[in-house]
Amino acid sequence: MAQLKILGISGSLRKAATNGMLLREAARLFGDCDYNEARIEMALYDGDVEQADGVPDAAQLLSDQIAAADAVIMSTPEYNKGPSGALKNALDWVSRTDGAPWADKPVAIMSAAAGRSGGERAQMVLRGFLVPFRPRILQGPEVHLAASYEAFDETGQLIGDAYVKDLTALMAALRSEIGR
Repeated sequence: MAQLKILGISGSLRKAATNGMLLREAARLFGDCDYNEARIEMALYDGDVEQADGVPDAAQLLSDQIAAADAVIMSTPEYNKGPSGALKNALDWVSRTDGAPWADKPVAIMSAAAGRSGGERAQMVLRGFLVPFRPRILQGPEVHLAASYEAFDETGQLIGDAYVKDLTALMAALRSEIGR
């Protein structure tokens, strides 16, 4: 069997974002796979720009990466009780590409945030954003990483037995969903 392709999408643009760290830990706990992390920096969606210039290369690349992946892992920060604008913008642009890259795609959602809820509200909103695309969104276990700036050791490895246990279980569920 070919090695599974897993795409990570972080809702944070920060270089040292804890959401990116959480994605990489998820891929590590998933086990043997071809892991790739997408970039979501792209111009704000504007229908006039789309009409004049078409879909930006960055949006098409993201769409192609989603389509090629066996599964997607998404991690979002929580900004004002929702996911980042950059992540919503990327989803909007991907919706303008040809085909349906999200259709029936297994997706695991998680969040890392500075606050005590760990991005729980952002995750719920993100789930709603994805509904029109009809992916197979895993329902749990939920991973809401609170005080994320304290959740990793100096090597970037997740600490906290409960977090590791839940993330391991979520990745096992994702592996099972891919095989479904």
